[in-house]
Amino acid sequence: MVHIELQDVCKSFKGVPVFQHVNVMIEKGKTYGIMGPNGSGKSVFFKLICGFLKPDTGIVRVDGKEIGLNNRFPDHFGIIIERPGYISNKTGFQNLKELALIKNQIDDQKIRKTMERVGLDPDAKQKVKHYSLGMKQKLALAQAIMEDQQTLILDEPFNALDRTSVDNIRQMLLSFKTEGKTMLITSHNQEDIDILCDHVFEINQYTLQQIK
Repeated sequence: MVHIELQDVCKSFKGVPVFQHVNVMIEKGKTYGIMGPNGSGKSVFFKLICGFLKPDTGIVRVDGKEIGLNNRFPDHFGIIIERPGYISNKTGFQNLKELALIKNQIDDQKIRKTMERVGLDPDAKQKVKHYSLGMKQKLALAQAIMEDQQTLILDEPFNALDRTSVDNIRQMLLSFKTEGKTMLITSHNQEDIDILCDHVFEINQYTLQQIK
């Protein structure tokens, strides 16, 4: 079943093309790796899917609905793109609580369990401004999964994590695969892509070419 579709999508910035005539179909319940060097457009691709950017021409659809018309942002997406912003003088739990209040779908216990799952202590009094890069990455992962989002858009989810944390997050993502969640992942580590992804696309010559 097609979940996400890009149809003849073009995107440029100040006349410099990033994508030209991209046609991609993402199936529900599969995990996709998006590869390409820095600056190739991986984050732009994710932002187009999430409605953060509009294509110059072409159409992005999620579950058959065009993104950017009545459906500004897709529902039930958990997203890490670039570095999320947080309230620096609040704790990790307090930050996630603020985000959870937007939809008011989960309780404090769910937030606590999610923090523990990614390797953070929900009772820690440490402010986010004193977090290490790895801790901030875990907090980003927690916000992306805490509401049981069914589609995960994860731009470098293993960035700044130590080996133990990488293994933990890999196992978590593998469990999401068995649950039938749809995931799109970028990683500079080929091993992450090999272990997690059913299909792989590489950005080349302003388009996406399927290599697996």
